Parts: sequence; C-alpha cells; structure tokens
Amino acid sequence: MRARSTLRIAMNGVTGRMGHRQHLVRSILALREQGGLDLGDGTRLWPEPVLVGRSEARLKELAGRYGLDRWTTCLDTVLSDPAVDVYFDAQATSAREPALRKAIDAGKHVYCEKPVACDWGGALDLADRAAAAGVKNGVVQDKLFLPGIRKLKRLVDGGFFGRVLSVRGEFGYWVFEGDWQPAQRPSWNYRDADAGITADMFPHWEYVLRDLFGPVRSVQAHVTTHIPHRWDESGKPYRAAADDAAYAIMELEGGVVAQLNSSWAVRVHRDELLEFQVDGTEGSAVAGLRDCRVQHRSVTPKPVWDPDVPADGGFRAQWQEVPGNEPFGNAFKVQWELFLRHVALDEPWPYDLRAGARGVRLASLARTSAREGRRMHWQVTAP
Repeated sequence: MRARSTLRIAMNGVTGRMGHRQHLVRSILALREQGGLDLGDGTRLWPEPVLVGRSEARLKELAGRYGLDRWTTCLDTVLSDPAVDVYFDAQATSAREPALRKAIDAGKHVYCEKPVACDWGGALDLADRAAAAGVKNGVVQDKLFLPGIRKLKRLVDGGFFGRVLSVRGEFGYWVFEGDWQPAQRPSWNYRDADAGITADMFPHWEYVLRDLFGPVRSVQAHVTTHIPHRWDESGKPYRAAADDAAYAIMELEGGVVAQLNSSWAVRVHRDELLEFQVDGTEGSAVAGLRDCRVQHRSVTPKPVWDPDVPADGGFRAQWQEVPGNEPFGNAFKVQWELFLRHVALDEPWPYDLRAGARGVRLASLARTSAREGRRMHWQVTAP
C-alpha cells in the first residue's frame, strides 16, 4: 500500500463561480477522486481543502454537498492554524492583496488567481514578501495548459512558423445587460472601476505572449465602456464603472507585432471564445481553447481579390487540423498538480508572484496608454 501525505489547503473564494467550479470541483476534488497526486516516490499527496469565505450558509452547503468537514468564515483563524500548509485565493482582486499578505506573513505557501493585486506596486510587494519569507508561491496561468495553446506551443518550439511576424488575438462574448435576462458575470465586475476587462485579461495576454513568442516591449491601447448601464442580480439598474472592452497593439521583443481585442460587448462569430492567429514566413496557425489549425507555406492557396466573383470554396477548409497526440487534462487541474509537486518536492516552478506582477504591469501600461493617448514602453529593468 502506498503511503499518503496530507496537504491542507485553505481555499478562499470557493463560493464564487471560478473558485467553485475550476479550483474546488475540477481540480482539488478531482485529485481526491483519483486517489490523490502520485509523487512518483511511492507516496500519494492527499489535498485536504479547508473552505474559507464570508457566507456561513454557502460554505456549510458546499461542505455538505462534497462531504467536507472543515470550513470557516474567519481568515485569521485558518491562517493561524499550523496544520494548514497552503493558502489559495480566488476572491475579488480588491480583497486578494491584503489576504495574501496575511498568509505570507503567517508563513503559508500561497497560490492565487490573477490579477494578484490592484496595482503594480502592490503586486511587487507581494512577490518581495514571499521571497523574503521563503514561502513557495504561484499564480494561476491556466491558458498555457489549454489544449489549443499547447498545440500552438508545440508548433512554435518545432520551428513550424519560421520567423514569426504577427499574432492576432480575439477574446470575448456578449455579456447580457441584465434587463432581459440575467448576466453571465456578477455585477461587481462592472461596478468596480478596477475590475474591468483590462485588469482581467491583460495578465493572461502577458504570460501567453511571453511564453510563446517573447516578452512585451511596448503597448498602445484603447480602453472603453461600451455598455454604460446594466442591471444587477436583483433587477436594479446601475451605472457600469469598469471597462468592458480593450483593444491593443503590442510589440514584442524581437519585433513580433501582437494585436489583441478583448470585449464583453461582442457577439461571437468564430469557432471558440478565444482564438489566436499566428502568421510566420513558413506557415500560419489559428489556435483556440481546444483546437488548432495550420496552413503551411507549401500548401498556401493563391487568393485573388475580385469582389465581383464569388469566393472559390471555403477558406476554412484549406487549413489542416493539428492532432492532439497526447491526453489533455483540465488546465486548472494540471497547473494545480505542478504547484503541489513544487510544494511537496521543490520541483521547478516559473509561475510565481513575480510572474503575476508582470501581468498587472501590462494591464497598468495599457490603461495609461488609453488614458494618455500614447504608446507605452516596457522598461527592460521591469520584472
């Protein structure tokens, strides 16, 4: 029989959509359903969640639903418990920074959703504190573990594109205003000026671009609130303070140009909610959450501009599907497994709080660019 090592994880924010579905159910509870995480040395790591939140009723209901016996509404109590090894945070961003600071000061390893803080200074302070305290730390960078992005990464690493010229990204969908039918996102996302789509999505764009194509060196952005009036969960109208769309052009180290549109006010006419098109001298690819299609230089057709003649065949049919060639697990669960192995075995881990600070930095530069109407350069001395 294999030995079992228990790791207790205080999970704050699991009553929210992302914390509940992706982190609690599809990651931690899924690991428990498979008997824990195999550490490869005859030991299975058993994650023991301690649910943390503000609503006693909701925590009690979740604990009962999943057969868990530990939950609390008092963060200080759980952080003072020496049996708790890791603190995880999926709260609203405004609450995350002070909670992470408390956890680090209490000597807990920390793992959290992004953005890690509301501003770059706060994000850097968290990274410095964690380094000084000697605690292991991580930030969710789930897009890197999506099947479509992993296929795209394989193409990049294999030299498929030749010299990469440009990256075009489209993300978003129509978030209902809340009057005709309930919105898919909670109203606090739009009431708080710091909780807009720029703060939410640009941290993702920073690590995806950096990991696949190179770090951002400049950004020029336009940030706006297309839908100024929305209705909350009780049907009451309110004025939206947060931006719901951001359009950016970025230059990456090495000269690659990236154009990224992010919007909660766009109706979807593409195969997936997130798609990247990458064009290179030797070939192109379009990658989404799950799928990836390519067109190599050797089989690129010869389009001719003639608006008076119908297009000959569908352009999408001229692309080839990239095979998976490997099983792909839930992106959040895969990263949880890597972080837990980092905590238990000290295995390499690049997705730390300093990486999270870079995402906050890009969002800050984009907002400054939009506010001042100018291109912002990322100083190489920045993390």
